[in-house]
Amino acid sequence: MKLTFPHLGNIDIILSGLFERLGTEVVVPPKTSLRTVNIGAKHSPEFACFPLKVTVGNLIEGLEAGADVAAMAGGVGPCRFGLYAEVQKRILQSLGNDFEMVIIKPFNTAYGEFLKTCKRLAPKSSLFEIAHQVKIAWAKAIVMDELERETLKIRCFEKFSGTVTLAHLKGIELISKVDTLAELEPAKEEALRLLTMVETEERDDFLRVGLVGEFYVVLEPFVNFDIEKILSQKGIYLERAVYLTDWLDPFKKNRIIGTSRSELVRLARPYLSHFVGGEGQSTVGHVVEYANEGFDGIIQLLPFTCMPEIIAKSVLGKVAREMDIPILTLTIDEQTGRAGIMTRLEAFTDLLRNRRFERRAV
Repeated sequence: MKLTFPHLGNIDIILSGLFERLGTEVVVPPKTSLRTVNIGAKHSPEFACFPLKVTVGNLIEGLEAGADVAAMAGGVGPCRFGLYAEVQKRILQSLGNDFEMVIIKPFNTAYGEFLKTCKRLAPKSSLFEIAHQVKIAWAKAIVMDELERETLKIRCFEKFSGTVTLAHLKGIELISKVDTLAELEPAKEEALRLLTMVETEERDDFLRVGLVGEFYVVLEPFVNFDIEKILSQKGIYLERAVYLTDWLDPFKKNRIIGTSRSELVRLARPYLSHFVGGEGQSTVGHVVEYANEGFDGIIQLLPFTCMPEIIAKSVLGKVAREMDIPILTLTIDEQTGRAGIMTRLEAFTDLLRNRRFERRAV
């Protein structure tokens, strides 16, 4: 058995480490690239969600590299994400691939079934060992997210461009090598220490911007044109509304972002009172939260045709007016160009700086 899966943030590090410790050979697809997008878009329905097209490309490249088993998360609810695996399976089969598709369902619905699915992917290991290794993988994922959060906090203050990113990558490498829970805490401390060693400089003119939207586009750097690095290098302090473990957390405690799902629902209720799938309702709740905290602006990221985020976008105009906060929505698909995104970001940050200047002048 040779296992492959799509990219999503640091999930390749987490899953490859997990299944390699369980004795399964893992074929990690090449990092998402323009080729990935092009081959995925070529073989996917034209009006499918952009994440479907990219992940189809990831799986095609994984099978090209020798994998014979593809794993994909499943889901429930009005968001089309829950159907991705079935669509991907049919697309890959139509291309003549001989492989097995394994759908990993959310483990909050049935943890026992989740472990049995992992057993199919790691037949050499017992359920007890699988449960133990899943616990280690989950703990590592949380630490990686905590490291990303700290990276975002200081990147806009770095004295020399790229030094925070380099320290972050070294920290991720330290965490990725951990095989036991006992090793994790020392690795975490060292990774955080690397960040504190980066030279920074105080700034009192930085803007605070919240990054919200559909989880895949927010979490996958190639897809969002590395928007976090772009904005941080412009002296913008960012807070991200979703992290990998917040999205995966079956209890939606959102320990990384610090705001529970129930609190986000409460904040969103005056504008969007019911669940619409995906991050739609949470997006609205986060915008209200950031506005209450005095942020300068919000950027919403969504893939073209994403129904939950389109619903959120339809009410964000009202939120922006009532809470007096500028909101930029960026819709991304395979036709989106980097130059266009950069132009819109430049215009938006200029607007925020001018708005800040005018308010101080009053």
